[in-house]
Amino acid sequence: MRKRNKLILTIIVVVIVLGIFTPILLMFPSMFKDKYEIFAYPWKLFPSTWNFDNLSRVFFLQYTSLEVNFLQSMLITIIVASIAVVFSLTINMIAGFAFARLKFYGKTFFWIFVLFTMFIPGITILITSIKVVSFLGMIDTLWVLIVPGLVSAYNIFFFRQFYLGFPKEIDEAAKIDGATNFQIFKMIYFPMSKTPMVIIGASIFMGYYNSYLWPTLTISHERKELYQIMYIIRMLFSDASSIGYGSVLAATLISLIPPFIIFMIVQKYIREGIALTGVK
Repeated sequence: MRKRNKLILTIIVVVIVLGIFTPILLMFPSMFKDKYEIFAYPWKLFPSTWNFDNLSRVFFLQYTSLEVNFLQSMLITIIVASIAVVFSLTINMIAGFAFARLKFYGKTFFWIFVLFTMFIPGITILITSIKVVSFLGMIDTLWVLIVPGLVSAYNIFFFRQFYLGFPKEIDEAAKIDGATNFQIFKMIYFPMSKTPMVIIGASIFMGYYNSYLWPTLTISHERKELYQIMYIIRMLFSDASSIGYGSVLAATLISLIPPFIIFMIVQKYIREGIALTGVK
């Protein structure tokens, strides 16, 4: 019975993995086809002639009248996502620690307020958010891509639940030794938060890296050097009839490299057996 269940589980995992990676594997040879061979009938997996012009268009040419460089856009997107990870983790971890371990006036009210924001769809406050950042003079700046998404009720909730698993005796012993609340967080809780930091950090990075709507609405043509990678890919897709879908596929596959690296980092921690457990 155990062997049969293991076999069934293995088959299910293999089917899921094939369903995820088959489209990506099919994209790789297709990006070396010319714009006519991609839709040729009968369809062939590999191109008749390996055409590297699609890659050269992605790396070296400009696109449309906006003159946007793909690699520059990819770099600025990675920079934005990386900065956001650092600031967001810092803010949400401290907030989670405060709600889990500290006592302060109005704690219950503020916690309910934080939880309430989790049930508000982001699209419903989109116009209001744009008005706020416009009033603050953040439109067409690097900070408009970073600051609005730093605080997350879900991330605060995640860290709070993690810190609630720590024994109270740890705090009491540290306070007897004269440690302040910030020192307790810095010297005890922060070093032991490696696993949730990796999990939440990867989620934050992917959220910023894949962002499309917000950068599109807050970055104008005058600051095209701040265009994010998803907007560039969408622009390439719109112009695919002239540059060819092979270039779109090439740009898409290249853009998958950073998320793939992040995925491998997270998997490394999982393989090493680091799990969200209590403190010994």
